[in-house]
Order: sequence, then C-alpha cells, then structure tokens
Amino acid sequence: MILGYARVSTDDQNLDAQLDALKAAGVQRIFSDKISGSLRKRPELDRLLDQLRDGDVIVVTKYDRLARSLRDLLDIVEVIKARGAGFRSLAEDIDTTTPAGRLVFHVFASIAQFERERISERTKEGLEAARKRGRVGGRPPALSEAQRNEVRRMRDEDGRALPEIAKLFKVSTKTIRRV
Repeated sequence: MILGYARVSTDDQNLDAQLDALKAAGVQRIFSDKISGSLRKRPELDRLLDQLRDGDVIVVTKYDRLARSLRDLLDIVEVIKARGAGFRSLAEDIDTTTPAGRLVFHVFASIAQFERERISERTKEGLEAARKRGRVGGRPPALSEAQRNEVRRMRDEDGRALPEIAKLFKVSTKTIRRV
C-alpha cells in the first residue's frame, strides 16, 4: 500500500499543497500532523509507523516533512526499512526501495544536515560580530531608567499597589515586580 505523510509546523499553515501532491503521486491513505518537526512525538506519524506492513511505501512531498535532523530522519527511515517498507520523497526524487535511491537519500540527508549546521554557525557569527560592535539583541526594555526609578519610588516609598503602577505605565504587573 502507498501511504502518505504530510506535516506543517503550525495551525496557521495549510496542508493542501502537500495533500494534492501526495494524491497525484497515487497515495492511497494520508496521515497528517500540524506540529513542529523538531518534536519527536507526532501522533499521526507514530500511527502511520505502527500500521506499516511489509511492502508498503511511505511517500512525502519533501523529506524535511518527515524529520528536522539527520539523526531523526535516519532513525525514521531505519524503522521503515525494518518493517520491510520503503520511503519516497517526491521533491528530491528519492526512493529507498532501490540501492541507488538509498545512496541518494543518504547523500541528500547529509547535505541538509550540513546546511542546517552552517546556517546556525553563520547566525552565531553574525550575533557575535554585532555584539562586538556594541549592538545587543533582544527586545528593548519596557521602561526607561527614569521610569524604573519612578516605579521603585511609587512601589517602595509610596506603597502603591503593583497593578495600579502597571496600569499607569502600561506594562504588566510582572514588569513592575522585576524593576
């Protein structure tokens, strides 16, 4: 049986394009999740793997729909292989039911992992360079130094209630508590 798996990371995203591509590829039954790929617990993927039988083929539109890390991808494909099933990715034209397809799969997975690691390295390098130039990332403070001084005075000397001060400065009570 040809089984399909589709996934989007958030509820805002739409599965329609993946579902259409899977149906066009002859998929007979589709399992789909709306959950981050970085989470290993994906209910529909787990259900799909539980129902997998010898000779079945799992089809995805892109292999990153199945997993986010190389290790996770290799582990999932190993489970698929152990059950006597195959794996196909439409975008990368990978089919692990053939020796050449298995080779291509491992090469693509390695390249994808390498690229994710390079992106992470470049991001860290950029942040470090910005810090050296005096730029600090993150959200700007909700209150200026003068406002923080006034909040402390109102809270500590005047004994005013935190919710009242928060309302005056248009910030949360937590912000007032942290000042």
